[in-house]
Amino acid sequence: MFSYRHGYHAGNHADVLKHLCQMLLLNKLAEKDKAFVYIDTHSGAGVYDLTSAQAQKTNEFKEGIDRLLDAECKDSNIRTYLKLVDEYRRDNRYPGSPELARRLCRSQDSLQLMEWHNNEVQNLRANFKGVSQAHIHHRNGFEGLVAMSPPKPARGLVLMDPSYEVEADYQEVVKSVKEAHKKWKTGIFAIWYPLLAKRRDRSEKMLKALAAMDGADVLDIQLKLHPQEQEVGMYGSGMLVVNPPWQFDAQLAALLPELLNALQDGPEASYQLNWLAKSE
Repeated sequence: MFSYRHGYHAGNHADVLKHLCQMLLLNKLAEKDKAFVYIDTHSGAGVYDLTSAQAQKTNEFKEGIDRLLDAECKDSNIRTYLKLVDEYRRDNRYPGSPELARRLCRSQDSLQLMEWHNNEVQNLRANFKGVSQAHIHHRNGFEGLVAMSPPKPARGLVLMDPSYEVEADYQEVVKSVKEAHKKWKTGIFAIWYPLLAKRRDRSEKMLKALAAMDGADVLDIQLKLHPQEQEVGMYGSGMLVVNPPWQFDAQLAALLPELLNALQDGPEASYQLNWLAKSE
């Protein structure tokens, strides 16, 4: 929706989980010399100023990226992510998913960045001025994904993280991913979603529908940091990954305990790593 601005939430615990998964997936694609495409359906501004009025109003980054930076993490993938992000944090900034993709993609790879919010797409264009491999699209990310599928080259990653401010977002995720997957069976689709006590049934229904897609391996990752009984806000978030690459689950299994330990507020915090669908 046009009312949503990610600047209020940049660098929070949901961003940390999402961007760790994104980094792992992009690095897996980069293990081969062949070019790939990165598609971001809800790009936002690309880079966020943590001294801005939006970020300072919520201070969500203090319980996310700042808490992780202060922890003494040993997992090599967490440390790689922190080394990358710390370059921005020292300048009071946080890199969104398009900026992380720019840093992790190679010269032969391309970035297709979609954003529907008028102001955000202007910020995105400003932040990516002169980046020849990045293509900015002022369009609805759901329909844009379907229109772009299958891309050339056919190796690639889709990151989808709508605001979920309206119930229709859950339905649009299912519809667009299903249609894109039919056209692009080999694509990797990474879908972020919030864990909200009052809307738990919506995310559960969405996950069930995506897990039922024909010929798709589906891995679900959840990080729960607050009691599920709370009345407002997120108690955690999740990432649903369709067609995850080999050993992606093992990488997550290794880092999630340490990530949870760094971000948790109390003993009720937990994580889950489950295959919702897997071919034999």
